[in-house]
Amino acid sequence: MASAGPDKPRILVTRKMMPDVERRIAGAFAATLNPDDRKMGRDEILDKARQHDGLLLTSFDKLGPDFIPALPASIRIIATHSVGYDHLSIPQAEAKGIAVTNTPGVLTDATADVALLLMLGAARGASWGDRMVRENRWGETTLISPMGHDVSGQRLGILGMGRIGQAVARRARGFGMAIHYHARRPVPAEEALGATFHARFADMLPHCDVLSVNCASTPETRGMVNAAALALLPQGAIVVNTARGDIVDDDALIAALSSGRLAAAGLDVFRGEPDIDPRYRGLDNVFLLPHIGSATPRTRSAMGHKCIDNLNAFFAGDRPPDLLTRR
Repeated sequence: MASAGPDKPRILVTRKMMPDVERRIAGAFAATLNPDDRKMGRDEILDKARQHDGLLLTSFDKLGPDFIPALPASIRIIATHSVGYDHLSIPQAEAKGIAVTNTPGVLTDATADVALLLMLGAARGASWGDRMVRENRWGETTLISPMGHDVSGQRLGILGMGRIGQAVARRARGFGMAIHYHARRPVPAEEALGATFHARFADMLPHCDVLSVNCASTPETRGMVNAAALALLPQGAIVVNTARGDIVDDDALIAALSSGRLAAAGLDVFRGEPDIDPRYRGLDNVFLLPHIGSATPRTRSAMGHKCIDNLNAFFAGDRPPDLLTRR
């Protein structure tokens, strides 16, 4: 569905957005919307891009590593409806002169809430407990079984102390957790919330009863939570991931969960999602969610409006507030 406008920038929107976002897009641009939320493949997006000046796409779009070089010369900007931008090559965009923007800040609280949900759900057996009730396997409760694990008063290690990592730390303080973190550099004291900084990831891990993955997916972080890292965690630790699935080595995590080396894991993101490693489904000590960290109406609307703000600024000749490329 296109919204005509003789002098308006032409924007291709690859997925259905929240209603208020679509109304604003249709008013601001000559927009091709996706009212049926039909999944468009890479080739279709490239073909439609020839009639547009910019793209508003999502991290759900499967684009491939050579997508940006294949874009037509008409495309001047890509606004991604996400904080993460690992589905796009920023160096390729810069080489082609294409601006790229994302949506930081507005999904911080929603994602941090899900991190705490995963932490509690993994620790207290939400996955196996729910199945026991639904499958009528409750049986007689005893004093020794079934049992979960404590969260209150434990030590939390945060990999990546950006906006979301800090929001997780604030929530964890409510559970009396001691906070440790690893990042490329220390954050200012007022943002660290009393957390202990570790310059080396390996040095933090022995202090983590719970490890929360909150960093971006980059060449440096992909596969960072591997067998060697998991071996440094205390026996019976818990791993939570709301960042990106490729930061965690699936083979290593599944082996540690299967052996009992780790007590549990809570995962909202996966490598190759939604086609996740099927072994996760057979593990009782994994609490699984379908990448819903930002999935609230308020958050998804705010993300969409951020995209529009970035597009408006760009086509007005101003610097978009969330510009990722050097333009």
